[in-house]
Amino acid sequence: MSNSSIRTLEGEPGIGAAPTDALGRWLESLRTGRRLARHTLAAYGRDARLLQSLAGDRAPAALTAHDIRRFIAALHANGLAPRSLARVLSAWRGFYEWLVRRREASMNPCAGLRPPKAAKRLPEALSPDEAVRLVSIEDDSALGVRDRALFELAYSSGLRVSELTGIDLAALDRASGELRVTGKGSKTRIVPVGKAALDAIAAWLAVRAALARPGEAALFVGRSGRRIVPREVQRRIKRWAALAGIDADVHPHMLRHSFASHVLQSSGDLRAVQEMLGHASIASTQVYTHLDFQHLAKVYDAAHPRARRRKA
Repeated sequence: MSNSSIRTLEGEPGIGAAPTDALGRWLESLRTGRRLARHTLAAYGRDARLLQSLAGDRAPAALTAHDIRRFIAALHANGLAPRSLARVLSAWRGFYEWLVRRREASMNPCAGLRPPKAAKRLPEALSPDEAVRLVSIEDDSALGVRDRALFELAYSSGLRVSELTGIDLAALDRASGELRVTGKGSKTRIVPVGKAALDAIAAWLAVRAALARPGEAALFVGRSGRRIVPREVQRRIKRWAALAGIDADVHPHMLRHSFASHVLQSSGDLRAVQEMLGHASIASTQVYTHLDFQHLAKVYDAAHPRARRRKA
């Protein structure tokens, strides 16, 4: 298998014209029937061209599970990452399901096939000192006060950026220190809000009217006076991280990771962290136990007399 086939997955030329026959008709059905986003359709197109290239002169409907398994193994050997392989295999599986429904194939050769497992990457978290430096914004402008409230709340309650920007004024109960959050799948949960975040929000509410348009329901607004968008939060957090001297590629989700890691280090209560993060499965939360172990390992290496290596 040539490297040009691999490069095409990244959007470079190398496979040739658009898919014809069954693959072309499948792509057209996706375009007209499912109203997919443009970048999603482009990804399906790349995966279809790849299958067409690998099949050579053979019709895709004539391929067997052995052929597909051989294609995936070759792509993996050529360096395609497991996550990309999973996406490719998913697209091919969808194509063959379409063929089977139309009685143009008797079986789905992708059925039951799984891509190589991807190595799990640990989430990046700030140290407690870095997190405090990031949220301790000293800027009395309306945007500065807003940003401090944004970041304090994200760190206090472990919110996703979409949850943060989706908060309405009515969702916060300042008296009880509780916030109603709408997470993935439109599921709602109640999370506690710490005193530092409540104080920062109170300061923001005192100046919010200078930015917000009349009748705007969002807790956090941008320069336009409308609900702030995730992209703006990403831009602002990078700016403040640089000013705070934090040598990391800081993004909003890093505050969520930091919240989970720091609460787990302090309490050890995995179930409570799961509920606050809104994870459907505790398996999603368990990744933070690895961060906790890393933290403990560093403390051990620094403090335990038998952990230190002797100097030569």
